[in-house]
Amino acid sequence: MKLIIRNLDRSTTEEALKTLFQEYGTVQSCTLVLDKTTGESKGFAFVEMPKPGEAKAAMKNLNNTAVASNKIRVKKIE
Repeated sequence: MKLIIRNLDRSTTEEALKTLFQEYGTVQSCTLVLDKTTGESKGFAFVEMPKPGEAKAAMKNLNNTAVASNKIRVKKIE
């Protein structure tokens, strides 16, 4: 299941995000979207989790959670 994570603090790293989601299960991939010019985070990312149950648990528990002072939004990509 592919999830989109929005409203990330610009300082959040891909590794930190992956660690956060691994608390709920296996993370197949974690991709932080970066600005091509500056190389800085654009404030959103994609996380893929192979087991729907784990992805739903992560989505339920992490949506509206404060990560580095920002409340992140986690949604399933249809």
